[in-house]
Amino acid sequence: MMIRTFLLASVAAVAVLATPALAQDESSGQPPLATDAPNGSDIVVTGSRIRRQDLAGVGPATVVSAEQIENTGIVNIETVLQRLPANAGFAGNQTSAYWTSNGYGTAQVNLRGLGIKRTLVLLNGRRLVAGGTGANSSPDLNMIPVVALARTDVLKDGASAIYGADAMAGVVNLVTRTDYEGLGLSARYGITGEGDGSDFSADLIWGIRNDRGGVMIAATYQKTSAVNMATRAPCSLAEVTPGSLSCVNSASTIGGRAVLPNGQQINFNQTPGGDGDFFEPYSAAKHNFNSAPFLNAVSPVERISTAFFVDYDLSDSIEAFGEFLYTFRKSNQIATPGTLRNLSISASNPTNPTGQDIVLIQRRLAEPGPRQFFQETDTWQGTFGLRGKLSNDWAWEVAGAFGRNTAIDGSTNIANLERIRNSIDPSKCSVTVGAAIPCADYLGAGDLTPEVLDYILFTSRDRGGNELATVTADLNGSLFNLPAGPVSFATGVVYRKEKGWRDPDPLTVLGIANTNQQDPISGSTTAKEAYLELSVPILAGKPFFEALTLDGAVRYSDYNLFGSDWNYKASLDWMISDSFRLRGTYGTGFRIPNVPELYGGVSEGNLTTTDPCSRYSTSGNATLIANCQASGVPANYVQLGTTILTTVGGNENLKPESSTTWTVGTVISPKGLIPGLSLTADWFDIRIKDAIRAIPGSTKLSICYASQNLSHPFCDDFTRSPLTGEVTFLSAQPINTGREEMNGLDLGLVYNNDIGSVNVSLDVNLTYLNKYVVLPFPGGAPIDFDGFIGGGNGGYPKWRGYGVLTAEKDGISATWSTQWIGKATDFNASPGEIGYRTPNVFYHNLQLAYEVDEKTRFQLGVDNLFDRKAPYIQSFTDANTDTMTYDLLGRRFYVGFRTAF
Repeated sequence: MMIRTFLLASVAAVAVLATPALAQDESSGQPPLATDAPNGSDIVVTGSRIRRQDLAGVGPATVVSAEQIENTGIVNIETVLQRLPANAGFAGNQTSAYWTSNGYGTAQVNLRGLGIKRTLVLLNGRRLVAGGTGANSSPDLNMIPVVALARTDVLKDGASAIYGADAMAGVVNLVTRTDYEGLGLSARYGITGEGDGSDFSADLIWGIRNDRGGVMIAATYQKTSAVNMATRAPCSLAEVTPGSLSCVNSASTIGGRAVLPNGQQINFNQTPGGDGDFFEPYSAAKHNFNSAPFLNAVSPVERISTAFFVDYDLSDSIEAFGEFLYTFRKSNQIATPGTLRNLSISASNPTNPTGQDIVLIQRRLAEPGPRQFFQETDTWQGTFGLRGKLSNDWAWEVAGAFGRNTAIDGSTNIANLERIRNSIDPSKCSVTVGAAIPCADYLGAGDLTPEVLDYILFTSRDRGGNELATVTADLNGSLFNLPAGPVSFATGVVYRKEKGWRDPDPLTVLGIANTNQQDPISGSTTAKEAYLELSVPILAGKPFFEALTLDGAVRYSDYNLFGSDWNYKASLDWMISDSFRLRGTYGTGFRIPNVPELYGGVSEGNLTTTDPCSRYSTSGNATLIANCQASGVPANYVQLGTTILTTVGGNENLKPESSTTWTVGTVISPKGLIPGLSLTADWFDIRIKDAIRAIPGSTKLSICYASQNLSHPFCDDFTRSPLTGEVTFLSAQPINTGREEMNGLDLGLVYNNDIGSVNVSLDVNLTYLNKYVVLPFPGGAPIDFDGFIGGGNGGYPKWRGYGVLTAEKDGISATWSTQWIGKATDFNASPGEIGYRTPNVFYHNLQLAYEVDEKTRFQLGVDNLFDRKAPYIQSFTDANTDTMTYDLLGRRFYVGFRTAF
């Protein structure tokens, strides 16, 4: 708390006391290329440690400039990255009800859909501490004030030989401004067309420089309000009657659903204050509970992110530099009232009106209202280093960094199961007023007294965190000259230690809390690494060989838990002419299991899951019918609700995964025909061995029941109730699958030029996913992901695209951006069913802006201009769609401004 107060006060004080100076516009559209670098100077680009002038030759990459972010009105890096077509699958964001493990409120990116843990996130080429509520696997992207960014580089190529573990799918490098001077202020306010979901953000940036160095401070404050799920999806839908959708709600009823000794299911009084002894045969249509009003389509977040950067020349050849980041976040979510399960209530219990021994299968604790999940996180990271040049012009850098994330999270209205049992045991409880253990009546809605609720309910509190410590030493320069140019190198050593821990509430650990049982998590990994990178110019200035460059890198890593490993990468860049080049890369990757994957204790949760045996007798699928019958599922079985109790967590038996990646592509810049135009095309191929993956429950059930005679190993990962046939246990813990194979094509178009007196810029990216299959075990049948969506996996449509068009004249600009999500097939639906295949979905966004001068700008924008609704997905996550892929909010409006002094 003291750190937080000090930082906020410091930012405000510096902003007030600073001498105003002219603010400089650092919004460059692309990173410096050879023609843009001042005096031909070299820079370190993403994907290489060698200083060079050209990013295009390193590999396939997308660059999102600060100017493009401003023109689209985006205030979160997560939104920037998740719109890009190279992003797929699932990742935590504000509108996803399924946050990644212990990552409530965090924002991540999932390049290629291979998993957030396979995308390496860097700040100025350095790693960031993981964010969340303890033992997490990825940084929180919103740790960085957006106003401090100059650009965001997205390298869509494996880079383990350059950056070490985790860079299997690619690298996201957040690059900050370096020479800002003055004081800049900006603010933005947005709201949906429904009048909800307000979003306010304010930014401050201040910088001062002289001939020896400078200081830059940036801060972002953001506060968003909730959007209730029922306003976008009033209930959960299913195709109960062929050809039409109907509400299918949760079988955890507010009156209580019980089973009699003869197997008949009954339900107790559903009307609060009604006849407490009333019961009748259970009817899903009549008694089920609608969860939608108790969930959010958008969960509220309040965040302050700060950043401090300093550099100072100690001498003509040595510079000291430092970075410090601090973020405080408060977030919360609502959840449906808790459910009690499998309470045995004897015939002699005074609250039991049936006269028979019963098992209360599910009873919704509606009396206290929804559960409120909450999180408070503090995340900081500091970096200090020295860099300079030797007499031979070699550049060196030594730096150390330490980051720490701590959090408190929990939930209200959690039932103590031990006290629940006490409250139905007449030998322990009493109906006397003021009794220490009051007797409870769970058979009927509204029958729980305030005294009982006070006794059985509590607020859980968990604590956790993450740490990252790194020490690096790097050296780069030119070794000697060849006829085509200098042979350049980069080399260095790295020490890195990552730690994660999570201490759930004691009652949660003991399994007494009526919530997802969790074990404590604690663990650390240490890596010692060394790397060498070379760039060799083979030919230059020859016919058809304007430049031909061979690059290579090798990295040795020694892990305290898994031994040593070598990774390498080779690339060839052939510039045939100024307008045409070919490029290709090949490399290996390596990723060790992270702390939550290894040490994450087993926990349980009710996850949205599709049971293929629901209504199986009318499916017409002979294999499905035979398998469901063999499992003892009744012929008239209908899945009761949309969730299944699922076990997730860590697996100490995991071993590292490895990968090979190759790309081949071309860059065409027809300067003589169309100045300002650049076209790119890159084919990518990624193969992962011993892949660490948690297969979602819906996918496991679907594959099991599609196998002959229940022969698939996934059939060992769940159990069914002999009384009702419903799934009572399902495991989705991570395992080393056999292999993952992916390939596809990235296409890009960039145009920036004047058409008459109007400056026009166009940036279009397309990705075609040709193949993505997971082989769950050696010799097993492949699971196809390409072209599929839903089931807790996120979306993997064949085609994705994103384009931004801006036209500007005399300070007035208009920006039109479009996101395209291609057609996809539901992982678990059958042909002919509603939701089996989704259509092409386009989201169009428009911004109009007026720049008074280089200091002041006003903007007005609309996102999802045509109010495109999310399509129905049969195996949805929430809101009858895939919340990890589609927009739930609909049309949104925003206004904003920035100014500088």
